[in-house]
Amino acid sequence: MYILESDVKKTASEVMNAMIEEEVEVINAFYEALVAKDIDKIDELFNAMIKEIETNFQAQEEMMEDAGYADAGLHQKDHDGIRAKLKKFHQRWEVLKGPKELRGFMDKEFKKWWTMHQSRWDLKTAIEIGG
Repeated sequence: MYILESDVKKTASEVMNAMIEEEVEVINAFYEALVAKDIDKIDELFNAMIKEIETNFQAQEEMMEDAGYADAGLHQKDHDGIRAKLKKFHQRWEVLKGPKELRGFMDKEFKKWWTMHQSRWDLKTAIEIGG
């Protein structure tokens, strides 16, 4: 298991909690495919992971906008940073099909970003916007 249950902090928003739970399932399945070096499964799940993450980001960004959340721009900036990295690594994956490089990114960068983002931004945002 890549993102453990203990890594996930419950927010004040049941909607955000449900989105995070679904996101974690896809991320963990993707990571398992990376560990197995299953190229076809990585192809399928990398796309699914990016789609799930983007869906969650867009939903959060809409909720922040609707609530007039003061730190929405900062929260979105953090989303934008990982969006750019995921796009870069996806483009490299499409050319190189290198599970080792992709796993390195997931191990060294992505999990740290995910846990920090969730504990810093998602928890605070959920309290501020409700729901």
